[in-house]
Amino acid sequence: MHGYGPMPQQPTPSRPSPAALTTVRVILVAVTVLSCGLLGWVPMLRLAIVTRRARDWFLLVAVIALTVGLFAFIMATPDDPEEMSDAAALLMMLWIGGLLAGVITYYLYAEIRHYSALGAPAPYGAPSRPVPPLPYQQHLAPHQQHQPPNPYTAPATPPTPTPAPRRLDQVRAELDELSDYLRKENKDSRDGEGR
Repeated sequence: MHGYGPMPQQPTPSRPSPAALTTVRVILVAVTVLSCGLLGWVPMLRLAIVTRRARDWFLLVAVIALTVGLFAFIMATPDDPEEMSDAAALLMMLWIGGLLAGVITYYLYAEIRHYSALGAPAPYGAPSRPVPPLPYQQHLAPHQQHQPPNPYTAPATPPTPTPAPRRLDQVRAELDELSDYLRKENKDSRDGEGR
């Protein structure tokens, strides 16, 4: 049981900084390109772990199957380039190019979309989600629930305050009259005692 004060918050998944995300993306794309697509499963594995979606896990398995097939095809081709047929060379180049383009494009698209759906990171020190009101705030002001503004309603004009100087002048005049009256009364009572 908790007393008054802020309620303990559940740990929320933290969003990496934009610089860290960009660095990871550049490294994974470079690994994929430099390995000629043979390590294309690495960015897909990261994507599947980050998003935890069944589609991304399925695509990871498909990329692994295509990579194993490409590796087997490369191992089956002759080592001498002159012995390789033009059709085999063209098929291998299309396979590598398609795997590279597909993995890089989908990885960048899906990861950028995933992190943009999470929203921008909160500034340093700001809570990542709204903090619930404190218990005493709930009891004291239940009618002051914060609701987001309705964009379809016209903004209400604030009421014009009554001019304070006029009222202040009136009070000042009344106090002056009272002061004069009390002085006169005080003077009359002294004159009556002195006689």
